[in-house]
Formats: sequence, C-alpha cells, structure tokens
Amino acid sequence: METPGLVHGEAEPFSKALRSLVNNRLYSDVRFVVGQERQEVFAHRCLLACRCNFFQRLLGPEPGPGVPGPVVLSTVPAEAFLAVLEFLYTNSVKLHRHSVLEVLTAAVEYGLEELRELCLEFVVKVLDVELVCEALQVAVTFGLGLLQERCIAFIEAHSQEALRTRGFLELSAPALLLLLRSDKLCVDEADLVLAARSWARVGAAVLERPVAEVAAPVVRELRLALLAPAELSALEEQNRREPLIPVEQIVEAWKCHALRRGDAVRGATCRRRRGTLPREHHRFLDLPLK
Repeated sequence: METPGLVHGEAEPFSKALRSLVNNRLYSDVRFVVGQERQEVFAHRCLLACRCNFFQRLLGPEPGPGVPGPVVLSTVPAEAFLAVLEFLYTNSVKLHRHSVLEVLTAAVEYGLEELRELCLEFVVKVLDVELVCEALQVAVTFGLGLLQERCIAFIEAHSQEALRTRGFLELSAPALLLLLRSDKLCVDEADLVLAARSWARVGAAVLERPVAEVAAPVVRELRLALLAPAELSALEEQNRREPLIPVEQIVEAWKCHALRRGDAVRGATCRRRRGTLPREHHRFLDLPLK
C-alpha cells in the first residue's frame, strides 16, 4: 500500500492571497477599533483564533446574535496592530524602525513569541542613539534581558548623545537605575548630575510631584565624591535653590574630600566611570577605574 505523503504547493501565492485579506472588509466577521485615533480594522475570527490564544479568548467561541459591535483596543497603535495582523495572516511582517517597539509591545502582550523574536532581532539591527533609550524602557518593562543588555552596552558607548535624547528623559526610575549603576558610562559625573536633574524635572512636571521626590529612587547612584570641591560647592548651592539630592549624600561626599579616602563613608561611592574626567583629588580615592 502506498504511504501518503505531505506535499507543498508554492508558498508565495498562498501568502499573497492571505495578505490581501488583512484589513479587508470582504468576508470579515470581526471589526476592531484601534488606537487613540480609533481606526477601524477588519479581520476574520477563525484565522485570529487559530493563530493566537489571546484573540481566541478575546473573541470567544462564537459571535453573538445580530450584528456584533466592534472590539475596542485603545492601547495599541493602528500601525502596530496591522503589523500583528499581517504576521498572523502570512507568518511574515514588514517592520519599520519608527514603529517596531510598538509591534514588539503588542507581540509580548498577545503572547506571540515568534513575532517577538523577529522584532527583537530587528531592533538590535537598527539600534541607534534616538531609539536606544526607548528600547531600554521596553526591555525593562517586559523583562527582555538580552535586549536590555544590548541597550545598556550601546548607551555605555554613546553616553553623551543618549543622555540628550527625549527617550532618556522619559525613562522610568528602574531603567535609569540600571544606567547609573554602570561603571562603563562614557560621561563625566558632572554631566550625569545635570542629566539626572533634567530627567527629574520632566518627571516632576508629568507626575505633579516635587523634583526631589521623583529623583529619590535614583540619586543615590550619583557618585558625588568624584566632583572637585568647587563643583561640589556649586552643586550644594543649586541644591538649596532646587532640592534634588539628599543633604546627607552631599555631606558624605564632603567627608571623602576631608579624609582623602574613597572608603571614608559607607555608601559614598567613589568608583570612577569610564568617562570620568581626572581631578586632582582622585589620586586619594581607594577604588581605581575598572
């Protein structure tokens, strides 16, 4: 008896035919209202349900009686949602630098592991100064360890440029903490203090909270003892006008100067970063640059 075998036709015509159904009203039986722009998107229940458990749960086994109302997905931008549909229909997707993080976010939220991996590969390929802090935030939010490592390494190599981006100012406190704990940042501590202040001001404006309160989770990682006495005095004066750093943290830095020892006070971090500019008092610090 002849053993039946699985044979395949050409994949391209099949993929092209399915792609033509993406957001096509023809034969569609489910309608989405997507994003803040409330764009209407048409799809096909059976295809979404068999390809993605999220949509299987969302849509249920059968449509209700009458004309079903739209499914509202307000948090995902329309462009990203259409990319998700393209992947579900064709198992391929055209990604763009300006929207790939939104597609990645949707892939994670919808449990689409293969699409997530495709997005991660693409992000790493197109990573640049303008994208890297946004990518780091997504990595921290969703626990994407490999992407987080790539982003931190990129920022360490391009610190000055990255600190001037809008994405840096919009980092969460946990994401910023990862950066401030790095010895490999190519930036001087004085510039890092200024960047932290700018970050805290933006957060204070958005959250309607005091600057010092917003900064509290991260400022302990600023290495104030690396600053020269004149710089520390100027920082102290500015801190009186606009509180940012706890007074006791500044006192700890002064103790390091007075005792000429990097380990003078527990918690007073004196370890130099890769971008720390040399200052005369650094020769008294016990902890050398790594």
